Amino acid sequence: MFSIKCGGPEMISEGIVFEADNGTLGTAKYHVTTTQKWAVSNVGLFSGRQNREYMQNTLAQVRNTDSPKLYKSSRLSPGSLRYYGLGLENGPYTVKLFFAETSIPNRTSQSWRSLARRVFDVYIQGTRQLRDFDISKEAGGVERAIIKNFTANVTANHLEIHLFWAGKGTPDSNYGPSISAISVVPNFIPTVTGIPPDTPKEKNQTSLIVGITVSAVGLALIIILVIIYKKREREEEEEEKVLLGICPRPNTFSYSELKTATGDFNPSNKLGEGGFGPVYKGTLSDGRVVAVKQLSVASNQGNDQFVTEIATISAVQHRNLVKLYGCCIGGNRRLLVYEYLENKSLDQALFGQNDLYLDWPTRFNICLSTARGLAYLHEESRPRIVHRDVKASNILLDAELCPKISDFGLAKLYDDKKTHITTHLVALSVNIIHQCNAIILKWLFGTEYAMRGHLSEKVDVFGFGVVALEIISGRPNSYNTLENERIYLLEWTWTLHENYQLLSLLDPTLEEFDENEALRVIGVALLCTQSSPSIRPPMSRVVGMLGGDFEVNNVATKPSYLTDWDFKDITGSLKNEELQTSIASNQ
Repeated sequence: MFSIKCGGPEMISEGIVFEADNGTLGTAKYHVTTTQKWAVSNVGLFSGRQNREYMQNTLAQVRNTDSPKLYKSSRLSPGSLRYYGLGLENGPYTVKLFFAETSIPNRTSQSWRSLARRVFDVYIQGTRQLRDFDISKEAGGVERAIIKNFTANVTANHLEIHLFWAGKGTPDSNYGPSISAISVVPNFIPTVTGIPPDTPKEKNQTSLIVGITVSAVGLALIIILVIIYKKREREEEEEEKVLLGICPRPNTFSYSELKTATGDFNPSNKLGEGGFGPVYKGTLSDGRVVAVKQLSVASNQGNDQFVTEIATISAVQHRNLVKLYGCCIGGNRRLLVYEYLENKSLDQALFGQNDLYLDWPTRFNICLSTARGLAYLHEESRPRIVHRDVKASNILLDAELCPKISDFGLAKLYDDKKTHITTHLVALSVNIIHQCNAIILKWLFGTEYAMRGHLSEKVDVFGFGVVALEIISGRPNSYNTLENERIYLLEWTWTLHENYQLLSLLDPTLEEFDENEALRVIGVALLCTQSSPSIRPPMSRVVGMLGGDFEVNNVATKPSYLTDWDFKDITGSLKNEELQTSIASNQ
């Protein structure tokens, strides 16, 4: 048997000698009493308490007990407190735990500290006996004694009493386990010293001390994990405050949720990779199949600005725009969650190796519907949005081959310098005109930026014109395996136009087509790809011309980017030097 005065000097109460337990314990430390009857270990660190000796002394007068002095001091722990009985004879024991709440003021004081709650769990021999134990609640108030009795069975000559804070209650300076005294008495008449004859006492105690040390280290790791978890909770609370200030509030996903949905972003689920980052197929817990885009460039914008932009894009709804379900802003991660479209991108349908056949009605509908989506972005949505990256790979097809524009508005989520007329702009322009002569890119987009100071919606009009020609011809804008006069789609189209052979541009795999609609699409594409932005029609007029509501204006002027430069000589050193000089001057 043994009795301990937890957190205080030796004391006799009701004829029982309670041994002193008033030594200082550290953040992760154990202590074996000189009598070698028992030991104590502590794990944890008080973050908001100046006195870190893990003992509580008070002048409070504990009521409803004949031994109030027994409760004037107590042993505390910010996380885990264990007491061990050593060298016990195997058999049943009665364990008494003495508690009194002396750190929290009475509710009648009307102090804010009186609202605190101390909640912890109690384990005996590894079995939880008390869950969410609140001393003051069990005792009927603070400064009131309460004794808890348990029966424990000792089978390996030692007893373990474990008080554990599970993160509940009030995390102020008075949280964590607290206990005033312990008494352990056998329920039988001892016949031996408690150590089997064939087991050396020193060996048994050494093994137990090793076990205590391992347990202390393990619990220290648990406390560290709890601290990390609490820190992450605070970060999530800060992000929640940001979201509460956004109206309309966008739907958000946790990073772990998207990580699970995509199989930890498994390469087998990768759908592709665009200028803004890789895209993965995923399945949410509710069964929805989605496309998850990881933004590869970390913007300098804060969470509030990022979420505001996402809320704007989420509010833009049109049948020819990909629906954005929500976003993830966990830590420094930026992810977007879109609807998943079965037939992937238009460039894969037109130029990829697949069994998808696009007949003429489907192609014409793709042209018209894409124009409607861009017209909505330019003229009907609030705020107006310039896509800045219109190309076949950014047009996706659903199960019915209806086109939906993707990545609209993403340029707004990046730093302003990303859209400046520098090498970054040239790279962006390459996406629009693909692999055309770089001199054309410098001349065309450099001129527009110099005139306007920014890229207007007329850049999208030009990109649409190129896409329209790709749709009806079934070939990309640049195709190096063809003969010289057909390598560049724009140049070849103008050659056919000048020779009155425009229908030769159509994809030879088309079994039949509407001649009037085909000529209308080509005429609109030639207008859209004019070098002067002022000549290019707005997208609303493009929709009208494609639908037959407006007459398609005749185009008589060949764009200057085809006449002012030797389009075929893309390796000339003079032109390369001019390009490099122009780009450097704009940086």
